[in-house]
Formats: sequence, structure tokens, C-alpha cells
Amino acid sequence: MSDQLNAKTALAPWMDQIASAPQILVGYSGGLDSTLLLKFLSQVVDPARLCAVHINHGLSPHANRWQEMAAQFCAQIGVDLHIEKVQIEPKGKGWEAEARDQRLAVFERLMNPGGLLFLGHHADDQAETVLYRLLRGSGPRGLSAMSACRPLGSGQLIRPLLGWKKAQLATCGQQLNLHWVEDESNADNRFDRNFLRNRVIPQIAERWPDFQQSLQTSAQLCSESEQLAEALAVEDMAGLDLRPERAGHSIAANKFAALPAIRQRNLLRHWPHFNGLPMPGGKIIDEVLTSVLRAGEDREPQVIWQSLRWSKFRDRLYLLNAQNLQFDRQLLVWDLKQSLRLADSSLLSAVETTSAGLRADIGAVEIRYRQGGERCKPSGRSRSNTLKKLLQEHGLEPWWRDRVPLLYIGDDLVAVGDLWICEDWSAGAGQRGYIIDWQVAL
Repeated sequence: MSDQLNAKTALAPWMDQIASAPQILVGYSGGLDSTLLLKFLSQVVDPARLCAVHINHGLSPHANRWQEMAAQFCAQIGVDLHIEKVQIEPKGKGWEAEARDQRLAVFERLMNPGGLLFLGHHADDQAETVLYRLLRGSGPRGLSAMSACRPLGSGQLIRPLLGWKKAQLATCGQQLNLHWVEDESNADNRFDRNFLRNRVIPQIAERWPDFQQSLQTSAQLCSESEQLAEALAVEDMAGLDLRPERAGHSIAANKFAALPAIRQRNLLRHWPHFNGLPMPGGKIIDEVLTSVLRAGEDREPQVIWQSLRWSKFRDRLYLLNAQNLQFDRQLLVWDLKQSLRLADSSLLSAVETTSAGLRADIGAVEIRYRQGGERCKPSGRSRSNTLKKLLQEHGLEPWWRDRVPLLYIGDDLVAVGDLWICEDWSAGAGQRGYIIDWQVAL
């Protein structure tokens, strides 16, 4: 990396994307890195194409003053400014993580298809991230640290300053006569990242002056290892009879068990990621392998972590969205002409047809749920049976049996979700009917 930092050297790799982007957002806190980045972009792009996004967390007594300074600078260089005020309420992650998540949520919401978001993270931030994640026991994915470019929502997040040290940014900012704010909370060593930045990294830098480059090299190697691990997980998944399920997916448990242990763990770590869900750590993976995979067929094992649930049933291993397994026995009336969203966010819909499905002349139905003791004679069967027995024979997973919507007319059970129609309620030849569909999305 050249020692001469300017708009041209910092943004050169991204100029083609900048030229064609329908939207250019810049995360702008008012600090050194974001101020310099916004200035650079205004030098190579018509400022009218830029929009600075300032997020006021309200955590500092100076927050409103910083917002005013951001507005003044944007007015000075002719850039539009979008201001968002957010309230930070840590939910087990801590202030820093919650603030970061809220910022990314704002950026993603503002992103248009094909848009670009520029953030001002620099080499010191990258080194800090690698050390922080190392001390938290992160694997190759975490130690890959921040990427220079990655998808965000319907656009791309770009960090053009990752190869430059903070000292280089400060020198350039002074040469451009820029003014920026200093967040006083950065001196509070109660925060882990501040402790690393203020107490640990200076001693590392004194002993190993080029430590940022060394950590960046390690991060790159970890990124390559993670890409290989993900590719292997994709290859292994292709042989496990993956199939969609209500609220998730399942794989063949016997085929999964035949994989070497290290590849089992690798696949369990990546499987949620393939569906845009959080990746579990080692303790959760161990619990899935011991508590779920090794459980006997007479048990209903499960592991729940964050929004994920792993379960096993009839030699299938399931990965489900645990949030969609929450249940509320709300009674509803459905006219079948429009889709009906149930209390658990599942969706009932009906498609009109002929000579099949639920008779269309029945009018509205009432949605109820199992209480125990229900009986039904599915159309085409010789005799009735208890609903409990019928659901077992059908092979409906145990966690859905109390949740499958039951369609009633008065005291008569006329259909069980989209599983079957009860006798006397099926559309006959030439008669209009409704094909029922019960969807629980991942």
C-alpha cells in the first residue's frame, strides 16, 4: 500500500462500481475516518449523488452537538444528510454489539437495489477486530475479520480504508483542514474494544510495528480456510437428501452420521448460514451431536438456540426456525376466499378447483386446535379413528400435532390442515372445491 493517501488511491478499486451505482450511502458519524471518507467521495463523485447517514445513538451528552456538526459539514460540501435516532437496549450482547446491529439495520433498510454503502473502517479497526474475536474463541469465519466488500441487503457494503492506518488517516485529514469529533467514550476501558485499543494494542505495536499487516495476513488465510470449509459443507449437503419442511429443512440422519466427525461439525455450523440464519458455536454443535443425533427413536430430542431448533424424527434431522414454533390457540373464522394469517405467523390459503378438495359450498369455517379426543374419517378410508392415531400414521412431526389447524363447521371436523379432508366434506365429480395449503416459512 502506498504511503500517499488521497481520494484517488483510496477509491481506485471501486471507481467502476461508483460510476454505475444507482445509490451511494456513506456511514457518517462525524469522526475522523467517516469524515475523511465522505470528503474523498465528494471529490470523485458529484456530491448530489451522495447521501451521508448519521445515526444518533443518544449515548453521549454531546450526541446532538455531533449531529449539528454533521449537518454543517454536509451542507458545506453539498451532500444530502439522512439522520436516524435510535435507542440502544442491550439484549445480552452488550452496548457495542447492539449499537452495531442497529446501525446495520438502518443501513440495510435505507439500501436500494444495487446501492453502495461506504464505511470508514481502517487497518487499526481491522487489527482490533481480529484480536477481539481471537480472545472470544472465534473460528476461521470470525477471524477473517471485516471484508473490504460484502453484500448488505439488496446492495453492497464497501470499506475502502481497510488498508490504511489511523495515523495515515489523521495526517491526511489535517492536510485537508478537516475537523472531526472525538467520542469521549473511546477512552472508557470498561468496554472490551476500548481496552484493546488503548491498553493492549499500543504495547503490541511497540514490539511489532507491522502487526496490522501480520494480522491482516492471518485474517486473509482464515478467510480462505472458511471458504474451503463452506464449499465442503455444500458438497456434503448435496448427498444428505436435503428437503424443505414446515419452518425449515431436514436431512437424512443416517447419511449424516456416516460422515467423519469433523465434517459433521462443519456441516452443522454452515447449515443455518445457507438459510441466512446465525451460525452456532462449538457448544451448541456438541449438544446437537450428543443430545439429538444419538437419541433413540422413542424420544423427541431437541436443541434450541437463539432462533434455531434442531430436532430428530424418523431418521430425519430437522433444522427449524424456533420463532415459528411459538404457539397461540387463537380461534378464528375463515371464509377461504382470502389467505388467513394465524397467530403463529403460519398462513392458510385455499385455491379453488373442481372435483377435488374441500367442498366450496360450505361457506366459512372455524379454525380450532387439538384438545384431545377428536375423531375423523379421512375421505376414502373405511373407518374413522382418533385424530391422535391418524396424525401418527400420517407421519406428521410431533411438534406440529397440536398446532395443525383444524377446520370446523359447527361441531363437525371437516379438514385437518392441508393433510386430508374428512368424509362427506370432499368435493364430488364436477363440484367446486378448495385445495387447502398450510405454510410455515423458515
